[in-house]
Amino acid sequence: MKKPILLFFVLIFSISAFARVKTGIEVLRDDNFSVVRGKRIGLITNATGVDAELNSTVDILHSAPGVKLVSLFAPEHGVRGDVAGGGVVANQKDARTGLPVHSLYGRTFKPTPEMLRGLDALVYDIQDIGCRSYTFISTMGKAMEAASEQGLEFIVLDRPNPLGGERVEGPMTVEPGFKSFVSQYSIPYVYGLTAGELALWINKTQLGGKCKLHVVKMEGWRRSMTFDQTGLPWVPTSPNIPTAETAFFYPAMGIMGELGSVSIGANYTMPFRVAVNETVDALKLTEYLNGQDIPGVRFRAVYLSPGGKHQKGVQVYILDPKKATLTAIQFHIIRALMAIGQKPFAVDNSRLNLFDKVCGSKSVRQALMNPSAPIPTFDATSWKTSAPKLYD
Repeated sequence: MKKPILLFFVLIFSISAFARVKTGIEVLRDDNFSVVRGKRIGLITNATGVDAELNSTVDILHSAPGVKLVSLFAPEHGVRGDVAGGGVVANQKDARTGLPVHSLYGRTFKPTPEMLRGLDALVYDIQDIGCRSYTFISTMGKAMEAASEQGLEFIVLDRPNPLGGERVEGPMTVEPGFKSFVSQYSIPYVYGLTAGELALWINKTQLGGKCKLHVVKMEGWRRSMTFDQTGLPWVPTSPNIPTAETAFFYPAMGIMGELGSVSIGANYTMPFRVAVNETVDALKLTEYLNGQDIPGVRFRAVYLSPGGKHQKGVQVYILDPKKATLTAIQFHIIRALMAIGQKPFAVDNSRLNLFDKVCGSKSVRQALMNPSAPIPTFDATSWKTSAPKLYD
């Protein structure tokens, strides 16, 4: 009798291990929209706000019985994902529902009292990638601030952190003077929380608990999960994050990309996966980097011709994500470029300032510019023990 019982438990474990995660919008719908029923709501979302069958949260709430969806709020890239990165999002009407769309990435980044007039609650449903410099969390925080000032409820429909909830790394804080929309909060560069968990932190530490916050938790998500384990379809969070795997490369290469001294493949076929320019010696760079034995990572020489420009350098391979420290990859590349005679920091001050703002201080750049200094490392102990956690 022991063998059939053992097989039964193995089967149950296997089924549960591969059960699909339910996102906040699906949990809300399963609960017959009780949290928003009877309320006039504004929705902050974009193309990633979908259920598992790719139905838009806009359309789900617009047709939900007893729910009055009054207006939409557009972050970077727009509600329907039709605006290029960094492009100004305009106020307009949503073509499908006819609802007014208020821009939160243009003349204003925070909902104004006029935008919120007549609302009972703001609802937030955006898939993030777990990285401080991605602007959606800044949009969420500014909207929470506006909601608290107007006495509105703020409802987060939670979604997975594609990097999982255990990875915390990179620069840990944002120093005074370096705060920006790509470093709005003094949190780790890779912060290891879902949007709902981060909202709890923002409410407690930045808003004094004054925001009437409600998080609609996911069902089935665990901190150890990366996005490929959720059973959910990936919708590009921006044009240069076409796959969930790319979310691992963004924190590995994005900071270096702010310098502009090498291309990191943005707007090309391998976004955040290459470091190339027209003058680098690809073989020397590859040999140097692979000689560093960086855990979980290897490099391959590549030769590209984006837009007719012949560029060369390395492609990054994250062979073992559990062993790799993502944010350190670009720091190793910068040092390797310096070692073979390149000058990655020989760029104008605006580029250097943006690099520093994304890092949250100038100390990272100063350390990297000194060839005898070690590659910067960061202690995540305090954050891991103090950050709010809604999931095991």
